[in-house]
Amino acid sequence: MATSTTHTASSAGLRVRVQKFGTAMSNMIMPNIPALIAWGFLTALFIPDGWLPNADLATIVGPAIHYLLPVIIAATGGRMVYGDRGAVVGAFAVMGAIAGSDLLIAEINADDLAAWLADGKAEADFSPLGQIHMFLGAMILGPLSAWVMKQLDALWDGKVKAGFEMLVNQFSAGITAFVMAIVGFFAVARVVNAITDVASNIVETLVNNNLLPLTSVFIEPAKVFFLNNAINHGALTPLGIQEVSENGKSVLFLLEANPGPGLGILLAFTFFGKGLARASAPGAALIHFFGGIHEIYFPYVLMKPKLILAVVAGGATGVAVNVAFDTGLRAPASPGSIIAVFAQTAKGSYFGVALSVLASAAVTFAIASLLLKTDRAEDDGDLAAATARMEATKGRKSSVASMLTGSGTGPINSIVFACDAGMGSSAMGASVLRKKIRAAGFADVSVVNKAISNLTDDIDLVVTHQDLTARAEQRTPSAQHVSVENFMNSPRYDEIVELVKQRNDAATPAAAAPAEADAPVSADSLLPEGSLVLDAPSESRDEAITRAGALLVASGAADQAYADAMHTREASVSTYMGNLLAIPHGTNDAKSGVSRTAITFVRYAEPVDWKGKEVTFVIGIASAGNEHLKLLAKIAEIFVDPDQVARLEAAGTESEVRAILGALQPA
Repeated sequence: MATSTTHTASSAGLRVRVQKFGTAMSNMIMPNIPALIAWGFLTALFIPDGWLPNADLATIVGPAIHYLLPVIIAATGGRMVYGDRGAVVGAFAVMGAIAGSDLLIAEINADDLAAWLADGKAEADFSPLGQIHMFLGAMILGPLSAWVMKQLDALWDGKVKAGFEMLVNQFSAGITAFVMAIVGFFAVARVVNAITDVASNIVETLVNNNLLPLTSVFIEPAKVFFLNNAINHGALTPLGIQEVSENGKSVLFLLEANPGPGLGILLAFTFFGKGLARASAPGAALIHFFGGIHEIYFPYVLMKPKLILAVVAGGATGVAVNVAFDTGLRAPASPGSIIAVFAQTAKGSYFGVALSVLASAAVTFAIASLLLKTDRAEDDGDLAAATARMEATKGRKSSVASMLTGSGTGPINSIVFACDAGMGSSAMGASVLRKKIRAAGFADVSVVNKAISNLTDDIDLVVTHQDLTARAEQRTPSAQHVSVENFMNSPRYDEIVELVKQRNDAATPAAAAPAEADAPVSADSLLPEGSLVLDAPSESRDEAITRAGALLVASGAADQAYADAMHTREASVSTYMGNLLAIPHGTNDAKSGVSRTAITFVRYAEPVDWKGKEVTFVIGIASAGNEHLKLLAKIAEIFVDPDQVARLEAAGTESEVRAILGALQPA
């Protein structure tokens, strides 16, 4: 048992180290993908075999790949280790490796030419060895040079006399860059040339013997376990760019980026899966195929590990088709979307690339469908648990996968309604959902409202108006997000209650909580005389907002700047709540113009057109603190009750309205 445990721990440790190495490679390459894409466009358009051959513009191609791209990759690697200081040293150091590699190749070509001529062959038939581009050298020298600089700075940190700091800093960095360039010239260049030569020979052997499809046996499982970055960015991208510089295209860019296998898996679950996996697969397929986010299909494979066979077979099929049709891309397709793949497809390769994607998807779909249909396991598979395993393997949460599976596997303990200011719309929505959650027996689930600017990424579920969801997702990428069209009577609330039941059913639901024993809230104190208008004349939405703001200003609760900000708030997102109600209020930035908390109440004889919605009741809000929240909660209870809304419509006096607003206040 001890031996087994040690072996497992050792394997896990090795996997983590490989993942870290792959992540480091990826972090140096990924920020520079736009430069690779730009270079790909240059080659596609202006080289002699391009779409728009142009000898002058084609002169950019060689220097960009031979000098610019390695330098910016080395700078990125140096910056990762030691900021801008490391970036400068790393960028200069790689120039030594570039020059050293060029000299080595020139010497090799001279020797080969001499031998070629000695055999009596014509010089015109001699094919010299092309340049080796220092992508691997950049990924070595960039971080290494920065690390050396960091260690040297630590040696004399605090020991430099005052007034000499800049001199020491500048010259130490210059000397370090010089020395590392020499190391690159004599050492790194030789190592990288040797590695590139061996790797190129391996790839050539695989291609010549039709064995390249076998790489899928390693690459497809590696993708699922997040080991692909070490393979893709550590080897395939540098080798692929080397091939492109010589042949104008490379099939190596398609070994990992082909979206066909993932599409096949998700289509199989769409037609033959069960439960949550089947329901979420179509949406995941769109995100994967058109968005290029491959990790979204990994949990489906982890849920049924035998599906590894399907993606391996599909991946191998795609590679075989690409080899058969001699296809390739001009630059890496990142992300691995079908759009990115076609954007980088070389001239004359479109049919073969399209066929490879379709064939890999078809083969994966056929095998995965058969495995799913013949699966006799009583357990249909737990997609949420598989997502959790994937996130554990990845080392962080996956916001994309979590979106389809309910954001993790644990119970929902915190729900936040978020809006721009966090004082009106969200407060009423939170009140409505809180009542439903407690009625379902989950009194321990927190349901609160906040301004989007106050959100933190430790929330289980966030509810926002559909126009604000994107902003909320930026603040809380780990949370599950629910968009609603209005906060009063959204059908999504019942869906949230069901989700809470599913996610929290492991714990014993608490009994429905009794009514809160809050202190009474007086409608009169927040709705002073002159702030209540019955049967207002017909007017537009903007006029209604202006009226609500003017009433707040007249009551002394807010200044004119706050009233003007109510229009700004409406331009950002609608304050329509549903059930004939709108609650216009100012922005969070304008709260400094509020002197005390107050509301206004306006009823219209003819409904106001509120951006396509009918509004009969307009409640304006000015909040200096949180005193208005309890009353808003009670107003929410009124407006989700059709009978109470009917009473407000029929009320003939201000006292009747005040009585209705106060009817549901706690005793």
